[in-house]
Amino acid sequence: MTRATKTISHSARFAASIAAIGLLAACGGNDRPTTQLQAAQVNTIGVNAYLWRAALETLSFAPTASVDSAGGVIVTDWYANPSNPNERVKVTVTILDQDLRADALRVSASRQVAQGGTWVEAPVQAATVQKLEDIILTKARDLRRKAVAG
Repeated sequence: MTRATKTISHSARFAASIAAIGLLAACGGNDRPTTQLQAAQVNTIGVNAYLWRAALETLSFAPTASVDSAGGVIVTDWYANPSNPNERVKVTVTILDQDLRADALRVSASRQVAQGGTWVEAPVQAATVQKLEDIILTKARDLRRKAVAG
């Protein structure tokens, strides 16, 4: 299990503008030297690798608060879009299974707005969370398709 220094958090408006950056290298192959395996320390994860990679790529624009590849949880720190600094979001992605299915993914988000110099909780539109789930699922399916074709 590794700790990432960058991760996820954003609203649906921001999600549409997310660019896929930072491809993660997949670890695998039992024929690699032991020293390389020890250095990597990422041989397996407890959840679907395509969903995991897609979630990390989708949310790579935001700083990461915590990442647990064995448990399948990614939590971003608060993220404010530079074009809208009076609003910030925090996203949690949970991958629940090793199969690539829609019900194996859960996204939740928190949103705050600045009022009088203080951050105040604000509602998150359901469409925002749904959009993030759709982006992650689509990206995961594309990654699987490329892996099977290649």
